[in-house]
Amino acid sequence: MKAEIGIIGGTCVYDPTLLKNVKEVKMRTPYGSPSDAISIGELKGRLIAFLPRHGRKHTIRPTDINSRANIYALKKLGVQRILAPSAVGSLKEEYRPGDTVIVDQFIDRTTKREQSFYTGERVCHISVADPMCPELRDTLIKRAEEMKIRYHKTGTYVCIEGPRFSTKAESKMHRSWDADIIGMTLVPECVLAREAEICYSCIATVTDYDVWKDRPVNAEEVAKTMKQNIDKIKTLITETIGTLPKERKCECKHALKSALV
Repeated sequence: MKAEIGIIGGTCVYDPTLLKNVKEVKMRTPYGSPSDAISIGELKGRLIAFLPRHGRKHTIRPTDINSRANIYALKKLGVQRILAPSAVGSLKEEYRPGDTVIVDQFIDRTTKREQSFYTGERVCHISVADPMCPELRDTLIKRAEEMKIRYHKTGTYVCIEGPRFSTKAESKMHRSWDADIIGMTLVPECVLAREAEICYSCIATVTDYDVWKDRPVNAEEVAKTMKQNIDKIKTLITETIGTLPKERKCECKHALKSALV
């Protein structure tokens, strides 16, 4: 089976209800099993592969997500573009709960995750100066503008190891770096997508203010806010897929051109 576009569903985005004529595929990769079975179906005349990042019952903690298997499996299915919704906390007053963020940069604070497919005889120095696909980001921004939703066209995402939330001291440090949002899953997912020459864009939903706001963060609040905004995210994804050109004009498809030693 083949698919053209992948959706990696984050917190509360577990099931492929957007898709029609769905078939499930269970895959094995050289890196182990993906997070769950992959659902392939139709949306806006395109073949879509849907994969729940944490598993359908949210049983996989951020550190244990097998991103290499996830990206490899999607690549094997023919996926050329990935849309990745996720839940994040806010590090700035103006990034309010319920807002959508079209992420453009990240700061990596993870410590335990393999970030490359190339761990044997070759070394891959992949460029992630601009880690998100510009073509995907531009399309998402246009659709968000048309939908008249509260959104931010840029956002620097601090990726922490998790699964715990930050201390107040850590949160204040992240704010001092001029970062905008904080989460646990962007890295190495987007880095591996670049190595696989797949276009990638993160669609982040702000679920809470991080603990710098002197209010403890909790998982219940995150899930509640995400559920309240799920229809908006699904509409944004649907409208984006409906207007993406068939041919990619970005440089993501040539990412390995000067990366391998």
